[in-house]
Amino acid sequence: MIQKTDYIWMDGRLVRWDDAKIHVLTHSLHYGVAAFEGIRAYTTEDGRSAVFRLDRHIERFFDSAHVVMMAYPFSKKDIRDAIMDVLRKNRLKAGYIRPISFTGYGDMGLYVEHNPVHIAVAAWPWGAYLGEEGIENGIRIKISSFVRYNVNAAMSKAKISGHYVNSILAKKESKLAGYDETILLDGDGYVAEGSGENVFIVKNGVLKTPPLTSILPGITRETIIQLAREGGIPVEEARFTRDELYIADGAFLTGTAAEITPIREVDDRRIGSGKPEPVTKLLQKKFFDIVRGKDRKHRGWLFYYRV
Repeated sequence: MIQKTDYIWMDGRLVRWDDAKIHVLTHSLHYGVAAFEGIRAYTTEDGRSAVFRLDRHIERFFDSAHVVMMAYPFSKKDIRDAIMDVLRKNRLKAGYIRPISFTGYGDMGLYVEHNPVHIAVAAWPWGAYLGEEGIENGIRIKISSFVRYNVNAAMSKAKISGHYVNSILAKKESKLAGYDETILLDGDGYVAEGSGENVFIVKNGVLKTPPLTSILPGITRETIIQLAREGGIPVEEARFTRDELYIADGAFLTGTAAEITPIREVDDRRIGSGKPEPVTKLLQKKFFDIVRGKDRKHRGWLFYYRV
């Protein structure tokens, strides 16, 4: 269960957590057209607090709205300020941040012209999404029977609430079968994404990840690609099959929630040695060094704030 904090920002003002309510006939509740982001704040090694790649997340939040033709009544600076207000007001030195925009109460039906667009920002403490054990030793994954939306069935560059019905069904299937997470294939049978994460494999020292053709452009994904290239690790953005995943030396998931989570097993097949291999461990260390403020080279990715 979410660990409740004190305040949520809604449409320009802070309201008490329990007062952040909407009408049951809110349009997006019925039709799924809401845009959202997942953002993390970390406590750095010097005791300060910082949000990881805040401006990049806000940019994607606005990109998602543009794709579905949702006009925001607030600027990017307004949303940045709202996030800071929520973190400070709730005295959160670290945690998960959820901005969401949605079409509100008014007309009903698939096409509405005059319903208001609302934006809210909440934040709360949250640990490792797939567990500390998973971060350390890797997780077990099942390839889903559900197929990821193809590029013309859903707008894959937008982080839209309704798209995640596909992910929820896939995740439930895997969890009920005893696995930690799931991977969905695309319509042609190639590896696409996790339920809420991007996928990487390592083979013979080469890092490989599906291209952006029909997947969400993950911010952690682009971070890892940049770090790998800076470190001289060859990177390929190319399709690969499930059996290429089976015979990889290593594999991992990336995402704001998942961070860098190794995969130790897929469909009851051990990946590599069954433990995180050197490239995975190196990139995982680089990532956590950055978010904890240990890496001076990439401090521009941290947006510091005071509680």
